Amino acid sequence: MILLIDGLIKFMFVTNESGNNIASQFKSYCWLNEFGTDGGPAAKSLRPKLNVFSNHMSTRTGFKLPEVEIKHLVAAAIALKGIGSLLFIFDSSLGAYLLLLHQLIATPILYDFYNYDVEKKEFAQLFPKFTQNLALFGALLFYIGMKNSIPRRLRKRPAPKTKTT
Repeated sequence: MILLIDGLIKFMFVTNESGNNIASQFKSYCWLNEFGTDGGPAAKSLRPKLNVFSNHMSTRTGFKLPEVEIKHLVAAAIALKGIGSLLFIFDSSLGAYLLLLHQLIATPILYDFYNYDVEKKEFAQLFPKFTQNLALFGALLFYIGMKNSIPRRLRKRPAPKTKTT
């Protein structure tokens, strides 16, 4: 029973991971179906955000981000999120690491609130989503930390044998 509840909680976390509602999952599914040869609508909406992010990073840090094709970035995001979600549901820390990597790469690019003034409408839309993904990043770190703090021999304890008399 405890494993069922644990699995349901993880499933709810993974389905809420990207956007906190079913519409976001449907949007991801549509992006996957409309991927095509150029990356589909995801690539078209991601291209300007990636350009702004790379310009912002190069002016702030002095390092230029390597050129990547947008369709490869979209495919990698879909793969990281999909494979990571499945592995995470089945209690694999590798899945948590993949979701952590997805959050680390996607969050600052997709939710670029730092490019807008505080009074702008875009800032009010992007900042809560950014902080939600930051909280999910922290939850994944907590999960990984808790998973690594439990010794392996305690995780796979054999069931107690019943005594027959």
